[in-house]
Parts: sequence; structure tokens; C-alpha cells
Amino acid sequence: MKLPFLIDTDTASDDAVALIMALRSPQIQVLAITTVAGNVDVHQATRNAIYTAELCDSKVPVFAGAEQPLKRAHVSAAWFHGRDGLGDHGYPPPRRAPERQSAPDAIIDTIESHPGLVMVTLGPLTNVALALQKKPDIAAKVSRCVVMGGAPCCEGNVTPAAEYNIWCDPEAARIVVRSGLPIELVGWHLCRGEAVLNPSDIQQVLSFGTPVAKFAIECNSRAQEAFLEQTGEHGISLPDPVAMAVALDASIVTSQSEHLVDVETESELTRGMTVVDRLNVADNQRNRHVWASRLAAGHQAKVFWAIDNVRWKQALYAALS
Repeated sequence: MKLPFLIDTDTASDDAVALIMALRSPQIQVLAITTVAGNVDVHQATRNAIYTAELCDSKVPVFAGAEQPLKRAHVSAAWFHGRDGLGDHGYPPPRRAPERQSAPDAIIDTIESHPGLVMVTLGPLTNVALALQKKPDIAAKVSRCVVMGGAPCCEGNVTPAAEYNIWCDPEAARIVVRSGLPIELVGWHLCRGEAVLNPSDIQQVLSFGTPVAKFAIECNSRAQEAFLEQTGEHGISLPDPVAMAVALDASIVTSQSEHLVDVETESELTRGMTVVDRLNVADNQRNRHVWASRLAAGHQAKVFWAIDNVRWKQALYAALS
């Protein structure tokens, strides 16, 4: 039996590589892909998801979802991924259309018909929050919820305090982390440093000579430039594929711990900050009133601090070769 997966994505360049990893994995079955406004608008994200699925010869159903965050205007990441999210290389439109059902309803139906599935979120959490608001009990039917998002205890990539996926729709993220879903937080820090595809890694991928390998590097061309501008680091940073590698094989995580996590929604300075109670001080007298609802619910998230970068790259190579 293949392990069932449900993937929610704002499909841009790194999301596309993550989808390839999932769709080409012999161990899992991707039941559905749901799309959300984030890196690009939801219609472009849907087009990109279907194009990537077709590149993998997959007929997985794709469901379009939220066009904007719950309470805020949508701000894309076109400056990082290109206007079309895939580096603006003029890829042709996909051959098939998305499904008619909305993404939040598809999330509910897929979870209810496949209890115990693994959910992987690669974009803002708007669709998942809408599904939870409609049917809160689905949280208990998910075995793992691997979230690419957040900057736990480190700097963000869109503001000093926040990572883009959480910052884009912090209200949705707060609903999700408070829902009781078995959250596994794959923060932005895990795709930096030795996790970045350096120039020799990029040449190795291109040497595979497969259409998916060529696409994986090509569609990240703008992202590579933007990452250098942002961090001074050379190479391709792939947060969503790192999250997918963890979803496919959690043993690549080398350091993790469980904590209360919340998301800042009120402050403009720290909007979307993933606040992790790493020292377990939320229950101290000076903090208890602020954390009361989180303490009462008792839901802790797994927070991943480090991964085996050699094994992460091996997982990527296996998918692209």
C-alpha cells in the first residue's frame, strides 16, 4: 500500500520541484493537489501545478482554492520567482483543466475518505484554514501535517521576523497551528547553508539529462538570482523540496523538539512571526495570560532544527534522475 499524500501549494519554482519529488516517488500516492494564492495568483499556481503534473505523466486531480488571504490583500512573490512563478521561460499552458470542486472542499473530502493521510503544505495556509473552519474534526484524521513555513528563532525571508508563507496569511497560519493538526514545522532556515544546491550540485542535476532535471534547474533561474541578492549565498535554495524530503522520509531530520507555537497577527513589525516556546516558558506566571488559549489546548508542534543535507540532496537527485 502506498502512503496517501495531499499537497497544498502556491506553485512556483521550488514548489514545482517538490511536486516532482512527490509524483515520482514509488512509496506514496498523491491523492490531490490543491492550489492557493501566494507566490503567484491562484490561477497561475493552478496552471503551474497541472503543468508540473503533466511533466511527470501524472493525472492527479488539481483543485483551485483561495484567491486571497483571509483578511488581507494578496502580495505575491513575483520578485523572487518571476511573474509566472517559474522564472518566466514561457512554458506552454497545460493540456487539462483543474477540477470544479473548490480546494477547501477537496481537502475536507480527501481527508475524510482517506483518514491517516499525510498533508504537506507548501504555501500560505488559507485553504487549510478554510477547510478547518468548515470541518474542524478533520484535524484529528491527518497522521502528519508537514508545513513548509516559518522562521523559528531566526530571521525571516520577507521581513526580519517572518517567512513568506506565514507572513502572506498570518491569520490562516494561526488557525492551522491552533487546530490540533499534527504540525511538523519545516522552517526556512533548513534550506540555507549546506542545503543550498551549489554550482557543482546544479551541474550534477543537469548531467542527469532528464526533462524533469532540466526543468528543475531552469524554472529556478530567477529564484537563484533573487536568493543571491537576498542572502549573498550562491546557488539554488529549495525550501519546498526540503519539506517534501522530510515528508517522504522523516529520518533525514537530525535535530527536532516539540513546543507550543503561535503566529503573530497584530503587529506590523512582526506580522507572521512564528513564535516558538523553545525554552518552555509559556506557562511561567509572566507569560501565562498571553499563552492561555494555547496552554489550554495543549497542542504542540514538532519543530525541525537541522537535517542531513547529504541525504536531502540524495533524495532530490533520486527524483530527478
